[in-house]
Amino acid sequence: MAYKKIILTQQAREQLEREYRDLLDVQRPDVIENIVLAKSQGDLSENADYDAARDRQAKIEARITEIEEILNNAVSVEESGMGSGSGKIGIGDVVDFLTLSNGEKSTVRIVGQVGADPFAEPPSISNESPIGLALIGAEAGQTVFVETAERYQIQILSVYR
Repeated sequence: MAYKKIILTQQAREQLEREYRDLLDVQRPDVIENIVLAKSQGDLSENADYDAARDRQAKIEARITEIEEILNNAVSVEESGMGSGSGKIGIGDVVDFLTLSNGEKSTVRIVGQVGADPFAEPPSISNESPIGLALIGAEAGQTVFVETAERYQIQILSVYR
């Protein structure tokens, strides 16, 4: 089955790789140890420690599989060719913009599908979010439409890395 390529910044790739190593090297062995310890307590049919350890193991294994899928189908920003000094906004760029309907100024960093963090400084948004879609390929000074349930316009004030 062909999977959609996932665009990752180098930072997002490194973060996923660190999480993957932690899951494999720390969390998986720890949960296996907990399962062995819980089994040694006897009757598994009413063993809450065993059930909790098995649930944790399932979550860890699911996340390992998810990260492997992401990394196997990832394209780094450098390979994507976006934002490569052309003057057009691409992944990795930080954009200051003005929402024309309310006069609110905002700053965001555009990242790939993985790595969006609204609590980062500046907040990072996915290239596939409505604002990300509106900004990708545009240039400073342009006014673009953000396609949501209520379409609105933003004016791009500046772009930097």
